[in-house]
Amino acid sequence: MRAVLMAGGSGTRLRPLTCDLPKPMVPILNRPIAEHIINLLRRNNITEIIATLYYLPDVMRDYFQDGREFGVEITYAVEDEQPLGTAGCVKNVEDLLQNTFLVISGDSITDFDLQAAIAFHRQKKSKATLVLTRVPNPMEFGVVITDQEQKISRFLEKPSSSEIFSDTVNTGTYILEPEVLEYLPLKQESDFSKDLFPLLLAKGEPMYGYIAEGYWCDVGHLDAYREAQYDALEKKVKLYFAYTEESPGIWLGQNTYIDPTARIEPPALIGDNCRIGSGVVIEQGCVIGDNVTIGAVSDLKRPIIWNGVTIGDESYLAACVIARGTRLDRRAQVLEGAIIGPLSIVGEEAQISSNVRVWPSKRIESGAILNINLIWGSTANRNLFGQRGVTGLANIDITPEFAVKLGAAYGSTLKAGSQVVVSRDQRGFSRMISRSLISGLMSVGIDIQNLEATAIPISRTMTPKLGVSGGVHLRAHPDRMDHILIEFFDDEGINISKSQEKKIEGAYFKEDLRRVGIADIGIMAYPAQIIETYRQTFETQLDLDSISNSEPKIVIDYAYGVSGAILPQLLTKFGCDAIVLNASLRQTSVPTEERESLLHQLGQVVEAVKANLGAQVSANGEQFILVDESGLPIRGEWLTALMVNTIFTAYPRSIVVVPVEASSAVEQIARRHDGRVIRTKSNPTALMEAAQANSNVSLGGSGDTGFIFPQLHPGFDAMFSLAKLLEMLATQGRSLVQIQAELPRICHKSYVLRCPWKIKGALMRYLVEIHHHEQLELIDGVKIINPQNDNWVLILPDAGDAFVHIVANSDDREWVDVTLREYRHKVQKFIEHEQDNLNSM
Repeated sequence: MRAVLMAGGSGTRLRPLTCDLPKPMVPILNRPIAEHIINLLRRNNITEIIATLYYLPDVMRDYFQDGREFGVEITYAVEDEQPLGTAGCVKNVEDLLQNTFLVISGDSITDFDLQAAIAFHRQKKSKATLVLTRVPNPMEFGVVITDQEQKISRFLEKPSSSEIFSDTVNTGTYILEPEVLEYLPLKQESDFSKDLFPLLLAKGEPMYGYIAEGYWCDVGHLDAYREAQYDALEKKVKLYFAYTEESPGIWLGQNTYIDPTARIEPPALIGDNCRIGSGVVIEQGCVIGDNVTIGAVSDLKRPIIWNGVTIGDESYLAACVIARGTRLDRRAQVLEGAIIGPLSIVGEEAQISSNVRVWPSKRIESGAILNINLIWGSTANRNLFGQRGVTGLANIDITPEFAVKLGAAYGSTLKAGSQVVVSRDQRGFSRMISRSLISGLMSVGIDIQNLEATAIPISRTMTPKLGVSGGVHLRAHPDRMDHILIEFFDDEGINISKSQEKKIEGAYFKEDLRRVGIADIGIMAYPAQIIETYRQTFETQLDLDSISNSEPKIVIDYAYGVSGAILPQLLTKFGCDAIVLNASLRQTSVPTEERESLLHQLGQVVEAVKANLGAQVSANGEQFILVDESGLPIRGEWLTALMVNTIFTAYPRSIVVVPVEASSAVEQIARRHDGRVIRTKSNPTALMEAAQANSNVSLGGSGDTGFIFPQLHPGFDAMFSLAKLLEMLATQGRSLVQIQAELPRICHKSYVLRCPWKIKGALMRYLVEIHHHEQLELIDGVKIINPQNDNWVLILPDAGDAFVHIVANSDDREWVDVTLREYRHKVQKFIEHEQDNLNSM
């Protein structure tokens, strides 16, 4: 007799285990389900097998080949164009089925006596015999009713609880006569339970049900997959064990080393070439694949571990599944029901919460707590917040589901009934994510003041004016066009503190989310006259008469951003002759290449119309690049120096706040005007906090971050910066070219090196140790200074990525080049040395 092994299933419900593996090739006791079925067929003297394949067919063909090594003969039939269904795939091999044949599903574990079922079929002279079994909960299966002669009288596929009329179900194993295939259409999708069997019943063909004794488990979902493993270990099902039973209930493979201090409780199975470290506890129910390494003092409570897995010291695994090639670093925890897909990396002290699924080839950052499925993104981070709020790939890392939970986590750190401002840029994905975040906030009893699409400086201005507890702004990331950036403000409009970020992260990762009753769910309002309120605040900080009397001509490129809908209204009030470029709103971010092209176009227009200046506004109204009268751009350190010079001329003896990496031209300008410079950490929050905390601050920020005027509001504001610059040019009677001629010489270069996270701390310690303390400034990173002049070099770890920045500053270009080259070599050599040490551990 021939058997048809239906092995084409993709196993959607078993993902991520079946992302790169067909369902019949998923291992039970370290051997594919299909191998256990082939062993069952061979035990029942069925050695001619036709395997029907569809999903990833080469995986099964490469493993079994012609079947000789498994004591059978296997022929393969691949459904190339479309899946044909359970009956259609058998119809497809009709020419190979001239006599009575058996059909068996490729995704179940059983030890039924198939010869007894075949004998029953022949005795009843049946055209189709279904092998049945009785189960406690038949709702997931096809229910079958038979009469006293065991002739089938009724079918019901996957009944609801009210439709259950029997506990006898179809196991997917059939004994058929070849003529029943004549009822099926050729090369069309069809199903045994839905199409063929009801038709045979209607035609009055003799069809019987054989109720089999023995074990049967449909490995249709992840819980069933684990249960089948545990049942097999406890010998509830007769399966072939590929390893020697060294002691009762403990099976061990060849060349496996187990430290004498390790403890193994039966039943347990450990494959070939494994290494079990000292103090390891392997409790009953563990299934460990081939080539697995388990570090010292790890605690394993019934995990299923596939081949090639590496588990670090002191790890904890409980009733989970770890797929092939995965690495768990020291003290990692994977809790009950979690599934880690193939070739993933779980970092040191990371925790995968119960029932979480991680898709293949993902990386869980050290210390991260993962309590949602990781499917689309490549990494699960330890922290939600980076250098500038919460950021990630739009609709991959930052999804609507993520935003709902983030909003609920933020709202849970505030008092119920608090109000929060929410705003965004004009882009479609920002609108989508903001709506989800608002839903999360309202679910925990937070009321919303929704500013909708507006520039971020306006949000910061309105936050204290509306008397709310905080604010959230969503926008395209200024530096990554495919990323979204979510920033949180306090009640003054300043980015929230690190301690508040930690509270939100704690609520998010621990799922410590407040839930309120229907009566207390938050409400949403839409404040009126937002732009008018901002304009009035704006005007209180400007000498409007000076601007108006000078009749400035300015060309502004809005780069298709939302500030293009706001700034023209303000400039008109000041009597500016403003020429506007690219003020229409665009749903997608502007690529860097296009932005540079727009900047070149801006320079040409400024020169052609003989404007006083041009400006390209970006980052949702926070940042800008100037263009002088001759059409040349002013940006970065030159823009910082120009703004500082202009401000100190207008406000001598005041204070400016700049990031640690800003050039020393700032100090040189301050000395000319008897001013003072405060340097802060590189992140925007530190700049905002310092600008607010110190009195007599006239300016904060830099050309790269944007500029803060603390008397206006605590954030970066390109719109006010331009208006203030026009005022100062008018009152000082100077042009941009004249101001640039006064600036100190700026020699300022930077270089980026890749540096693994685990090495960053050691690198900083090394740099501190090799320099005298009088040479060091440790505001952010390690800054090596020369107390006699303005020469310095800064080594600054990147807050968001595995990089380190090396910045050199001097008024001597040769010194900058030599120093930058020296420290690049020094840092690179240290990183390589540390990596060699880590790899040898």
